[in-house]
Amino acid sequence: MDIENISTSCRFRETTLPRTYVDLPVSLDREAPVALTVQLGDRLRTAMRDGTLKSGERLPSTRSLARQLSISRTVVTEAYQQLYAEGWLDGRHGSGTYVADLVIHAPAARSGSAVSGSVPARTGGGHGTGDGSAPSGGPAAPLPAGTRGRGERMIDLRPGHPWVRDYDQAAWRRAWRKAADLPPGDRSDPYGLPRLREALAEHLRRTRAIAVGPEDIMVTRGTGNGLDLVAATLLRAGDRAGVEDPGYRVARNVFAARGAEIVPCPVDEDGVVVDGLPDDLRVLYTTPAHQYPLGGRLPISRRERLLDWARRTGAIVVEDDYDAEFRYDVAPLPALHGLDPDRVVLLGTLSKSLAPDIGVGWLVAAPDLLTAIVGTRQDLSDRTSGPAQQAVAVMMERGDVDRHLRRMRLEYARRRAAVVDVLGPMVTGDTAGLHVMVELPGGIIPSLLEEARERGVLLDSTLARHHHGEVRRHGLVIGYGSASLAEVRQGVAVVAELIGPRLADESRVAF
Repeated sequence: MDIENISTSCRFRETTLPRTYVDLPVSLDREAPVALTVQLGDRLRTAMRDGTLKSGERLPSTRSLARQLSISRTVVTEAYQQLYAEGWLDGRHGSGTYVADLVIHAPAARSGSAVSGSVPARTGGGHGTGDGSAPSGGPAAPLPAGTRGRGERMIDLRPGHPWVRDYDQAAWRRAWRKAADLPPGDRSDPYGLPRLREALAEHLRRTRAIAVGPEDIMVTRGTGNGLDLVAATLLRAGDRAGVEDPGYRVARNVFAARGAEIVPCPVDEDGVVVDGLPDDLRVLYTTPAHQYPLGGRLPISRRERLLDWARRTGAIVVEDDYDAEFRYDVAPLPALHGLDPDRVVLLGTLSKSLAPDIGVGWLVAAPDLLTAIVGTRQDLSDRTSGPAQQAVAVMMERGDVDRHLRRMRLEYARRRAAVVDVLGPMVTGDTAGLHVMVELPGGIIPSLLEEARERGVLLDSTLARHHHGEVRRHGLVIGYGSASLAEVRQGVAVVAELIGPRLADESRVAF
């Protein structure tokens, strides 16, 4: 054995495949100019690329591998972190580090990058992808399984869906066992479970700086349910209801179903444009924390002008706080409700932070208005599942929701960085939430969507779908919540490859 090298045979236990062990020789050269962290990452990457390490196999702990290789645990940790960031490894909650679910494809022969010069990479910010995960140059990156062939799983880059494949199963089971221990009630509280309202009041105080008590909160089934109860309480046939344009289609549908006249209210890169809002609106629906779909954050000065408008006209502002938990590189802005509780109804939900299937959200309003909304709820025999409220209360009281949010903030930040790294300055609205916007010429979008689907990427959300009436802006709304990091990297690389030639053709035609 070369005494200048450290060689050892590492045994990787397999958890999901028939073989019991993989014998993998890893050699690190202390005298080489390449750092040990880089060497170890390269060796493991090669082993995964050539199939020596296969999808689903569990890697040794950082402590165990460091001991076997007689190197610092920090070296192993940093190598694992880099591979995890690139999508080669998958950390499963409470059970270790595994080789991600990969299908390795050789890079297609090309004369050059399809997006060179068309989609420049954003510099700075410390979000480099490494190892060829960007569409141009570098070695082949891993492709997620199930993205090719009819009937196989597609890479889903549609917005509006969170990641539900990694959660604390023990906490989830514990919460539902506790809920099952309680007998079913014969009459539900229309305001919601008192213990859950107390937990929600504390949650809003800590995360949104809103000073409310449980008496100010009604537990809903989610944002749509809360918005419908507000509409049923405040709107009569022919009343004018303002919605952001482009904006959330469900809000338009809810108001229209209650007989309101829909008034599209323009938005820009910062959110709803206050100057020029009609004075005869009964209700205005807005998403100030992360405008949907453009992604703007309503500045403080404009928030103040919006509330001045509401006070002057008597309108009620409905604030959908749907993405407030997930922010990147920016400080939180105060909720509109905290600035004027009398004019603002705050809607929130656990659909994005935990899972849509839970069916639990909240509505916060001034006492008189909340009483009226609760009366409407009783008239409609509307209620939120008691067991679901009990389970959520347990998770909030034990800190399980907070821990999940902290973990998912980091996870979503990595996926957001992957989108920004590949698509660069074309991306807007990336300071919060689970989606970004890429503005494009409308003429290139239909063929782009079709070809993306043929290549295994779902992109069916365009700006045109979110307009009410005349379409003034075109582009793609790209979600990164429901796809894994590896899938996000591969999916946006495909998008970038499709955008580049189309933008070049558009430029030649314009010229």
